[in-house]
Amino acid sequence: MAGMRTLVLTAALLTALAGCAVAPHATGLPQAVRAAGMQVLAHRHEGFELAMALRASAPDLPLRVYVEGDGRAWLDRYTPSPDPTPVKAVALQLALADDYPNVAYLARPCQYLRERSPGCEVGYWTARRFSPEVIAAMEDALDRLLQVSQAHGLQLVGYSGGAAIAVALAARRSDIRWLATVAGNLDTEAVNRFHRVDPMPASVNPASLAPRLSSLPQVHFSAVGDRIIPAATARAFIEAGPMQCATQVEVRGATHGEGWTERWPGLLAASGIAHWEKFPIDFPCKTLTIGAPTEGLSSGIRAHDFRRDLP
Repeated sequence: MAGMRTLVLTAALLTALAGCAVAPHATGLPQAVRAAGMQVLAHRHEGFELAMALRASAPDLPLRVYVEGDGRAWLDRYTPSPDPTPVKAVALQLALADDYPNVAYLARPCQYLRERSPGCEVGYWTARRFSPEVIAAMEDALDRLLQVSQAHGLQLVGYSGGAAIAVALAARRSDIRWLATVAGNLDTEAVNRFHRVDPMPASVNPASLAPRLSSLPQVHFSAVGDRIIPAATARAFIEAGPMQCATQVEVRGATHGEGWTERWPGLLAASGIAHWEKFPIDFPCKTLTIGAPTEGLSSGIRAHDFRRDLP
């Protein structure tokens, strides 16, 4: 049936921190990160350098990791950027707006580097930005964040292209409690066709991984009228699972890159996702009427639950 739903460090962690020491070229994360009480870290994996930030005070809870979007990958339709660091880092802003006790931020390869790393080839923020080697580097960084935080399990939040990364990570791991995406690129082939740009055969298409995530609780936040990633992309991803427990939340008044930060605490609370750490992975979804206003969600927000009965 179709229906859709201060880091406390011990001596034992010194080795882990040594492995997370700031690499020679990293990291240029904004001062606001340290001002928010987050520890700035960097991780190196086979030529990639990844900027990270972490604050964790509840080792009995999962670690919530925000994965950044593609950043400034292109200067225009035909010219790749020499530096993919975001002009406006939406995932970082969401992480800073989240008062959950265990929050981490994970930038994409080559973002926030003070100097160009030898592994920073333009392809890794253009045609190969979702390649297997990028996913492997991001997964290795997740392992490091878990080790340092001492948290139990992971919650993934991916913004825009970071949603594709989050899906790929969730498909590779067994310790993901839930997945959330914000204006997420959940089908790179469809999105590239929409924009009439070349396909990316060297990158993993998250849509192909949907069946592997059918039992994972998910919330996908979409902006109504998003001209970069149409809201229909999230619904198609949910149907492709088909997902047993997934919710799409469509937000009016937001765009692809604007209007999320100020709404984020309310969206977390209204969707119920903020309390999911209290449930096992297969917690029951609440059934909602598709297309109807949902109790508890503020004006301008519409939610659909896509729930399916287990066989």
